[in-house]
Amino acid sequence: MFFSAVLALAGANVALAASASRPAESTIEPSGTAISAAAASATPVVLTSDVKGKGFDRIVQIWLENTDYALAANDPSMKELVKQAITLTNYHAVTHPSEPNYAAVIGGDHFGMDNDEFHTFPKNVSTVIDLLDTKGISFGTYQEHIPYTGFLGFNYSNQANFANDYVRKHNPLALYESVTSNSTRRSTIKSFVDFENELKNKQLPQWSFITPNMTNDGHDSTITYASTWSKTFLTPLLANDYFMNNTLIILSFDEIETYTTPNKVFTLLLGGAVPKSLHGTTDNTFYNHFSTISSVSANWDLPSLGRWDCGANVLETVANVTGYQNIVVDTEGLYFNSSYPGPMSNDLYDPTWPVPNTDAKCANGLGVLASVKKTWGASKPTYNYTAVYNYDDVSGNNVNGKAVPSVGSVNGTAKSTGTAKAPGATSTGGAVANAATMVPVLAGFVVAAML
Repeated sequence: MFFSAVLALAGANVALAASASRPAESTIEPSGTAISAAAASATPVVLTSDVKGKGFDRIVQIWLENTDYALAANDPSMKELVKQAITLTNYHAVTHPSEPNYAAVIGGDHFGMDNDEFHTFPKNVSTVIDLLDTKGISFGTYQEHIPYTGFLGFNYSNQANFANDYVRKHNPLALYESVTSNSTRRSTIKSFVDFENELKNKQLPQWSFITPNMTNDGHDSTITYASTWSKTFLTPLLANDYFMNNTLIILSFDEIETYTTPNKVFTLLLGGAVPKSLHGTTDNTFYNHFSTISSVSANWDLPSLGRWDCGANVLETVANVTGYQNIVVDTEGLYFNSSYPGPMSNDLYDPTWPVPNTDAKCANGLGVLASVKKTWGASKPTYNYTAVYNYDDVSGNNVNGKAVPSVGSVNGTAKSTGTAKAPGATSTGGAVANAATMVPVLAGFVVAAML
């Protein structure tokens, strides 16, 4: 794969200029026979733990697909769920299309990704899983109709009609070698059958990500279909005492459908961690997909990845407990509808991996993960990762906005201002700002204990 060449150059401190095209990656597309053979021996790992959090003890993220905010908000099934939820009216995806959002929600960056192709992030790119492992907090993902535990193939079609069913691009854990190269971590990439079994046996992890199939998530159907599925899936869970016990459910969308409008996605907070007094209320704080990582860090006193999770606003359900003051964002002129240059970009390919901010205290106040510091050293960060949202001055990506601390806040950094790119336009410009080399040291693994 092309990563080895990039890492070798980085280790030699060679400055890398932007290239015209991104080298192709090898796509894993096993035959049906190979899938059946692998499925026979693939065994899921059940990780459990009981680490108390400040705002919740379990977090479950469920993502639907490609729906404009108003369509989701006005759907009858969603309106029913709203009655038991806090509606986040200012929650944003971070770019288009789908896959970079799934990558970002656990990796703290989209690394310039502007496509839905086959991608694998090298082992020394850390994720929220590394953060959870510092305290032995259990994790897992449940992917509807994945053919077997730990499957890394590009997709798996419905075997009856060959319609789209499971796709890798909607499985964030499958994208990172820091997960898939470790047998225990890879074995937490599981199916809905595993979810049902672990729910019944009261063995669910404390952090999980749930992806419905391509019909149930609305990608190949409609918002009516997806919201009906959501209501049907969630209703028994919301009545399950074990599942609900101080659990925070985030029901959201990866992105909106209309690329020329601001990428604000309909998002609900449900579960036992949401007080009944807040059911049917709204929260207009600015959040994005990186906020889920910063909220997890604040909730369990975990370090940061030193990327866009570092300065991302923390969900008020946690911030109100910890005393963190979120940043007020004027979103006028902000679209979050495109990506900046990077190693995962097709249109603006730059082979240099962006350097995290290893010196920042970040929203959690506990600094950056030790293995991230070891990997990257004290190199200058590529972006202003202490900002409350992702932007890049060099390429003009998301530069037209204002962010200021709330009254009395000492956290966060207001971003610079500049000229916004036109809605729906493709960014043009040079390489990544402050590009620096990457030290190819592989982060260590800590396997979460099975209790």
